[in-house]
Amino acid sequence: MRNKRKVKVGKVTSARMNKTIIVSAERSLKHPQYGKVIKKTSKVYAHDEKGEAGVGDLVMVMETRPVSKTKRWRLTRILAKAEEQAV
Repeated sequence: MRNKRKVKVGKVTSARMNKTIIVSAERSLKHPQYGKVIKKTSKVYAHDEKGEAGVGDLVMVMETRPVSKTKRWRLTRILAKAEEQAV
């Protein structure tokens, strides 16, 4: 049986590359000394086979085998599409 794979939810910040998206996953944690809640962002490169995710979309990515030098995640599903902005 496979191990549990990590899952992250975040916004697509870039979709310019071929079959690759950059996802910013935000998490909040408490500062160990001062107790203030801080937002931390992790930027991950994810494999998007069909090229269906666009900038601003809320997506779910899952950890996978290395696809390239930097890609270790793959797009699982798109949770919410970004609103189209009029030019």
